[in-house]
Amino acid sequence: MPPIARTPAAPAASPTGPRRLPAGIVPGLPLTALAPMQDVTDLAFMEVIARYGPPDFFFTEFFRVHSQSRPEKHILRSIAENTTGRPVFAQLIGESVPDLLRTVRELLAYPVAGIDLNLGCPAPKIYRKQVGGGLLRDPARIDEILGALRAEVPGLLTVKMRLGFDDAANFDRILELINRHEIDLLTVHGRTVREMYGGVVHYDLIARAVRQTRCPVLANGNIASAGRATAVLEHTRAAGVMIGRHAIRNPWIFRQCRERFARQTGGEGAPAVFQPSLADVREYIDLLYRATSTPAAPERTQVARMKKFLNFIGQGVDPAGAFLHDMRRAQTETGLFAVCDRHLLSDPSRLFAPEPFPGVIARPNREEAFERCSLDTTPV
Repeated sequence: MPPIARTPAAPAASPTGPRRLPAGIVPGLPLTALAPMQDVTDLAFMEVIARYGPPDFFFTEFFRVHSQSRPEKHILRSIAENTTGRPVFAQLIGESVPDLLRTVRELLAYPVAGIDLNLGCPAPKIYRKQVGGGLLRDPARIDEILGALRAEVPGLLTVKMRLGFDDAANFDRILELINRHEIDLLTVHGRTVREMYGGVVHYDLIARAVRQTRCPVLANGNIASAGRATAVLEHTRAAGVMIGRHAIRNPWIFRQCRERFARQTGGEGAPAVFQPSLADVREYIDLLYRATSTPAAPERTQVARMKKFLNFIGQGVDPAGAFLHDMRRAQTETGLFAVCDRHLLSDPSRLFAPEPFPGVIARPNREEAFERCSLDTTPV
């Protein structure tokens, strides 16, 4: 089995000087990034994740850009008040060039690591507005937007995209645009917009992006564990991985990836890959509940919000899905934590599953509409 690729030192230099990606936590190892997830990757969640082993890079929830928009204050907090010590890229979603440029100028007043363009959100409510994944139907429009952004952004400009809308017919054309406009980092989710979050992830096409683009590429899509991340990197030769839902389920996943990468690349004295116990998971749930609570939110609202996270965490608790069954019926904070204690502390030393148990599904939360880019429609 060939070793995984090491992180490229930097993207190609620009005419105005070199633009380098921020260094990873462990220089030379493949990069890791937390996927931007609407209504999830806020300041509180980033700081909780960082407690268990941060990713190399964070990406914000997307800033919605249109004629009346201004950068959302709660998303700005994840940049301006971030204490994780890791770089934060500001993600935009929109198609109006003047409004995108106005927003970029506002965001550059903050300590952003770079500007990221969303070309991947598959929610119908989003792509019907010809933004996010909807733009993949129109390479000419992408060409115009990337050209304008590249002229406006003096530092790092990154893109997160899917393979295409209905199919990958425009994929090679868009990769050409990535090169033409000197994009500094490309993340590829290996599904089309129509494929949403189900079915096969087309890692062969991510490998094609790695071969055809001059910038580093992050592989995204169904990277459920450090072992899976290693296999994807071996297959694609990507510079690293971006992980979304599975970081909700397992906040240790970025630490585990670095430990697995270090062992895979033959580092002397590389530590064993950490394996959390159910007691560790119980502690994580408590921290996440407290960190994401707001004084103004009623208890029922916070319990419902926490259930969205627990839908994913529960996939690694027991193979029968009993924890999920009981958790979904809790109505109060006391009731919710009683379920957690019963399922997680009755055998606290038992190891948490590194990947979801087969057939244990994190079904969409039925307490709110889900035709949006939120926990119900965000990258795996």
